[in-house]
Amino acid sequence: MGHLATIATCSLNQWALDFEGNAERIIESIRLAKKANATLRVGPELEVTGYGCLDHFLEGDTYLHSWEMLVRILTHDDCQDILLDIGMPVAHKNVRYNCRIIAHNKKILLIRPKIYLANDGNYREMRYFTPWGRRRYVEEYYLPRIMANISGQRKVPFGDAAISTLDTCLAAETCEELFTPNAPHAGMSLDGIEIMTNSSGSHHELRKLDTRIKLMTNATGLCGGVYLYANQQGCDGDRLYYDGCAMIGINGKILAQGSQFSLRDVEVITATVDLEEKRI
Repeated sequence: MGHLATIATCSLNQWALDFEGNAERIIESIRLAKKANATLRVGPELEVTGYGCLDHFLEGDTYLHSWEMLVRILTHDDCQDILLDIGMPVAHKNVRYNCRIIAHNKKILLIRPKIYLANDGNYREMRYFTPWGRRRYVEEYYLPRIMANISGQRKVPFGDAAISTLDTCLAAETCEELFTPNAPHAGMSLDGIEIMTNSSGSHHELRKLDTRIKLMTNATGLCGGVYLYANQQGCDGDRLYYDGCAMIGINGKILAQGSQFSLRDVEVITATVDLEEKRI
């Protein structure tokens, strides 16, 4: 008997520091995912702020406004009863991290910082963020009051961990980590993780999409599993063009793929997968 799950990922045309506009596009993507009966929605890297904020990532207000927008998203009526993977910067112990926020029904389940930062070619993430160097290690993060007031939580897990549900187990990668020799998805697969997410801010260059597809299919082709890839699209105010192309794959095959040069601000793709295909 199959164990079916409908999952969603997306490409968003986010703009640097357009906090309110970015939040509205995130909410719309969640609305579309729920309309397709998805139980998991994955979004691009740093989607709350936009990827190309440059030295604004060094300013405290960027982090404050990110939490304000996360509160707006998590309290929205259309954002309930679905597991959310949202990207934004977080300062922990006065150190800045590029993070994924895993949340459900106004509760934060995990803050997962990026382990491997992009710091070559067009990218200078080490200027703004610190990599999380402790694999399979979690600390306590004290939520800001604006978030604690709506979630009822004071502390949440911060670090490299997975989310276990009654039906499955999932964990997150972020952009560059897919491209590294010691990619987190390898250990995830060997540890029984069934659904892996990747949230990216990956720019367009010739043949780069082909590289992404090969990396994604290899990630699940050897050990099995479901892989969701989300990406920014358009020009967010910096000099790069992000080409979207969100994808969902399972066991080395691509099930769904978004458009590469869409003019839509929000593009959501979904797929219904049989988790038993990973377990066989």
